[in-house]
Amino acid sequence: MAAKRKKAPSSKARKAAPRRHHANDDEPATPGLSRRPVWQGHLRLSLVSCPVALYSATSRKGDISFHLLNPKTNNRIRMVPTDPDSGPVERADLVKGYEISDERYVVLTPEDFEAVKLETTHTLDIERFVDGEDIDRLYWNDPFYLMPGDDKALDAYGVIRDAMAKSGRIALGRVVMHNRERLMAIEARGKGLIAWSLRMNDEVIPAETAFDDISTKKADHKMVEIADKIIAQQEGDFTPSDFKDRYEKALRDLIHKKQKGEKIVRAEEPEDTNVIDLMAALKKSLKGKAVAAKPAPKPKKRKAS
Repeated sequence: MAAKRKKAPSSKARKAAPRRHHANDDEPATPGLSRRPVWQGHLRLSLVSCPVALYSATSRKGDISFHLLNPKTNNRIRMVPTDPDSGPVERADLVKGYEISDERYVVLTPEDFEAVKLETTHTLDIERFVDGEDIDRLYWNDPFYLMPGDDKALDAYGVIRDAMAKSGRIALGRVVMHNRERLMAIEARGKGLIAWSLRMNDEVIPAETAFDDISTKKADHKMVEIADKIIAQQEGDFTPSDFKDRYEKALRDLIHKKQKGEKIVRAEEPEDTNVIDLMAALKKSLKGKAVAAKPAPKPKKRKAS
């Protein structure tokens, strides 16, 4: 059953609270472009530049979110910054500190961060063009829409976009966001430009390091051939709408049932798939897929009487 708070929020608090997406809604809200960009500045290709803005290309607004509650009162818990010696502290009064040794810090103020501004703080300067296939997928991070900053930017923006579309290349540049300089990969798509933040080299763990302890022994070629046939039978196009978050849907259903006071039935645990005979399992999988992939027979035409 849905929990009830013992103390209702004030009318002022209710008015100020933003509308949230609730679990009992049938479908998550369709994401839209944020009103505020995550970065604003200029896109520059050699001597050509135009004002632009970066907007996140993804949204998590439709996700189910939870608050921590006190089970005795059902009141929402507030996380209050606390100094171990002096007690609660206003969050607005806090500063950032870099620890140089145990309990010793170099304190940085907003003015200090302003002092280390680079040119890339306000300019996304294209440094080079590369083949997209040359960028390892491990480096791709978050997508953004790179939009014209105003109507005056449309001509220069269009020239850069169309030239990039013609070349089929990915542009690389750097920009400062959230107190970090980030490498950006820009590509033309349709009427606009999409920018991906790329991870820096020191952020990516080399695959050779991660897989160092895995045996280099070659798999049985007959088993590989069967597995290859299974893969061929399961080939298809990537259609994003075919893949939905089934866990979140089940979670929404559970919350809805608890809200109505219905009894919750625990899902059965899946059986362990302990494969003893790998070859037998592969052959069985191939046979099963072959039956599933076999098209249904066409209905026979009736003879005219």
